[in-house]
Amino acid sequence: MASITHPAAPRKTRHTMVKDHDRRMFALSDDNALMKQIIATHAPDGREVEVKPILQIIGDVFRRATPTLVGVLNGTPEHVDTEDKSTVPALDFDDILEALAFLIYKISCELSCKCSGGGDAHGTTMALLNTLTSFSWDSKVVLTLAAFAVNYGEFWLVAQLCTKNPLAKSVAFLKQLPNIVEYSSSLKPQFEALNKLIKAVMDVATRIVEFTELPSQFISDETPAVKAVTSHLPAATYWTIRSVVACSTQIASLIGLRLENSTALTTEAWELSSLAHKVTNIHEHLKSQLALCYQHIEEKKHLEYFHTLVRLFETLHLDNFKILRALLHPKEELVIGSSKKKVNIEALKRKHVLLLISDLDIPHDEITILGHLYQQDPIRKTDQTQYEVVWFPVVDRLSPHADQEKAKIKFQELQSMMQWYSVIDPWTVEPAVIKYIKEMWSFNKKSILVSLDPQGRVASSNALHMMWIWGTLAIPFSVEKEETLWKSAFWGLALLIDGIDTTVIDSMGKGNIICMYGGEDIEWIRKFTTSAKNVAKEASITLDLLYVGKSKAKERVQKTNSIISTEHLSHFWDNLTYVWFFWTRLESMLYSKMKSGKTVENDPIMEEVMTMLSFDGSDKGWAVVSGGPPDHEEIIARGSGEIALKTMEDFGNWKDDAVNIGFVPAFKEHLRKLHSPQHCNRLILPGITGEIPERIVCAECRRPMEKYFMYRCCTD
Repeated sequence: MASITHPAAPRKTRHTMVKDHDRRMFALSDDNALMKQIIATHAPDGREVEVKPILQIIGDVFRRATPTLVGVLNGTPEHVDTEDKSTVPALDFDDILEALAFLIYKISCELSCKCSGGGDAHGTTMALLNTLTSFSWDSKVVLTLAAFAVNYGEFWLVAQLCTKNPLAKSVAFLKQLPNIVEYSSSLKPQFEALNKLIKAVMDVATRIVEFTELPSQFISDETPAVKAVTSHLPAATYWTIRSVVACSTQIASLIGLRLENSTALTTEAWELSSLAHKVTNIHEHLKSQLALCYQHIEEKKHLEYFHTLVRLFETLHLDNFKILRALLHPKEELVIGSSKKKVNIEALKRKHVLLLISDLDIPHDEITILGHLYQQDPIRKTDQTQYEVVWFPVVDRLSPHADQEKAKIKFQELQSMMQWYSVIDPWTVEPAVIKYIKEMWSFNKKSILVSLDPQGRVASSNALHMMWIWGTLAIPFSVEKEETLWKSAFWGLALLIDGIDTTVIDSMGKGNIICMYGGEDIEWIRKFTTSAKNVAKEASITLDLLYVGKSKAKERVQKTNSIISTEHLSHFWDNLTYVWFFWTRLESMLYSKMKSGKTVENDPIMEEVMTMLSFDGSDKGWAVVSGGPPDHEEIIARGSGEIALKTMEDFGNWKDDAVNIGFVPAFKEHLRKLHSPQHCNRLILPGITGEIPERIVCAECRRPMEKYFMYRCCTD
């Protein structure tokens, strides 16, 4: 197509003038004088404009109109998007635009006229700010962008269609737009700079609109981040509109374009890039401050949700549904462990609910024992004591993505081991719920079992110790129930191994003597078991020896079991979960007694429990002997390893007593005679946070024990 030649001098004069003035204005930047000018134009009258849907349309225009040089400048249909994927809002949005149509048209005309003759960019920007004086900062930005989008869209509509639409071809000829194809290689830097600046402007506009939509009920104008954004809005608005003016000037310069103006094109591309850099910096600042605003809002929302939970638990309810909904929000479904079958939380309505709260490092032993209690319990499904367990894992929501993926796999593996309910996705649980669990129920890594009654009231903020001691006999796991159960309990073998190994109880019921022993000194174990067997033979009694290991030493106990088995030293629990449960129950008894204010001075069971745990805390062995005729009261004797071994070896000295008063009483009496006031007992308490009293007395001599802090890392 033929082109019309224009004199070059006037165009050079215009670009020289604009270039010099713009450089002066870049130097001026955002100093006080400029800020005063900008603020002087701002006199909002309170009118509100729904700018978000307008901004969506503007984004749609730029997305469709902004091409790559290869696609449109070569006339290919690659970027001529004919499919209707627009985000144009419907219904009452026409009313919004109808009221603003003339203003948008006026601004678009102002941009076309003032930017096509080499005008003053700063002056044009200030004129537009004066035109929009009665509007808010976000409205000024969006309405100016809307006006530019009209001009920009019309320009590219002609450019895109001129190769195949006769009307567009004629309009393009009159505007000399076909020369764009001719100068495609020269124009590439200019269009890249233009597209970069438009994107930066849209980013800033989006952040400004976001800022105006912040919920006032969760963030005030006095919040530091809000004040920072508010103080920056005038400058952000100015440079956004100033950038629109530069883009309009750029589009106007393409009309009647000639190759000899390549120097001016280079200058304009540099100016656009400089503006894009400045506007991008503005965007980054707004983005960082908005992130602080969102963080503040989230914290406020979480705090409000937390207080809602507090109020809910303080209020009486007819059932537990509101409580469960609040705890499990936003998911109102659960899954049944291994089956992954989904159920609505309605399934828990008016039931006792036990919330098993843990992290993803929950011991497999806990799952195994709880599963056994859950599956074997004959009263779980009765109408009187209906209860269900719900696993509620607490996870790290802020961990890196790769760690989260590993954690999700671990969650699914643990979930598949459980027969009860669990949350579907612990990463979606409200942070306020986690805060409540940690602050109100004192959760800190170590598993807890929160008992909720059918009305949603907290019967116990941690019933796990009661579950380990008495199983579901402790329902509803209240303080009153705990006191009742302790009143009927007495120290003996049944309390020690209840629910672990019934064969031991059966054996004692037949009149056999039971000797449980522990530790990990294999030489002591060999000597003690050999001596005990010799004593049993000499005393003509049936003595059942049972090795119960040591707490938190699974691998070492496994090795000891192997030696005991190979050398036929005694019975032992080959299932190490039994060993774990034995010691966990003793720790639970101590926790229960401490919680109720008991001491070794006023509670004989607590004295025995502390003695057993101090045995476990030593490096030596120990033994507990129990038994007697089936129709008599059980007698139980215990001693540390050295004294227990010495008592067995001294059997000849108390042999006659064993005949006269019975084996266990005689054993107990000789232990007492050998007892020395010199001792060093250690009691290791496994991280019962906030529940350890300041004063604990020795179970042996009643003197206050010294308190030490021990940090332990054991891969066993």
